[in-house]
Amino acid sequence: MGAGLLSPTARRAPFITFEGGEGGGKTTQIARLAETLRARNIAVETTREPGGTDGAELIRDLLVHGPTDRWLPLTETMLHVAARHEHVARRIRPALEQGRWVLCDRFLDSTRIYQGVAAGVAMETIDALHRLALDGLVPDLTLILDLASEAGLSRRARAGGAERYERMGAAFHQRVRDGFRALAESQPERCVLIDANRSKEQVAADIWLTVRTRLLRDRT
Repeated sequence: MGAGLLSPTARRAPFITFEGGEGGGKTTQIARLAETLRARNIAVETTREPGGTDGAELIRDLLVHGPTDRWLPLTETMLHVAARHEHVARRIRPALEQGRWVLCDRFLDSTRIYQGVAAGVAMETIDALHRLALDGLVPDLTLILDLASEAGLSRRARAGGAERYERMGAAFHQRVRDGFRALAESQPERCVLIDANRSKEQVAADIWLTVRTRLLRDRT
C-alpha cells in the first residue's frame, strides 16, 4: 500500500482496480466482470487511467502519445497523479459514495510500478504525491493480470499500433512485470495475481471467484 496511504473506507461501495503490464486483457476482463455484477443487480461503473474525466483524458493524450523520452520520469509521474486527482474527485469517489461499484483499468499501482520501479522515481516521492491527491482512497481489491512481457507486447501489436509505453523497450517491460509480481507478493491482503496466459473464459472465472470470495460473501 505504501507508507502513509490509508485503508479503504468501509462505508462505501467496493473499488476494484485492474493492473499489470501491456496486453494482459484488463479492458476485456473489466467488461466481463461488470456484466456479471450487473446480472446480480449490482450498480457498476467502469473507467480507466490515465483518463476517466474530460480533464484527465486531455492529460492522457500527453502521456500515451509522442516519443518515449517526451517527459522526464518525475514530470510524467506528476502528470499521472494530476489526472488521477481529477478522476478521483470528479468521478470515482462520487460513484463509490452513491453505492456504485467502480472497476478501474489502472490506478495508483501503475504509477508506482511504471514510473517508480521501472523508471526510477523514488517511491517516497510517488507516495507523497498520492497522499496529496487521493485523500486516503485505496482500492479494496487489485487484480494483477500477469503475462510474460514479450507475449503482452505481441498481443498489443496484433491489436493494432504501439503507443508510447509499448515502445519503451523489453528491459523496461520486464521491470514492469517483475514489479507487479513483487507487489502481489508483498500485499496479498489487497492484491491478487491472475494468470493471464489462459483463455478469456478461464481468466474471467478466476476473477469472479476472487471477487465473490473477497467482496461478496454476504450476497452469494
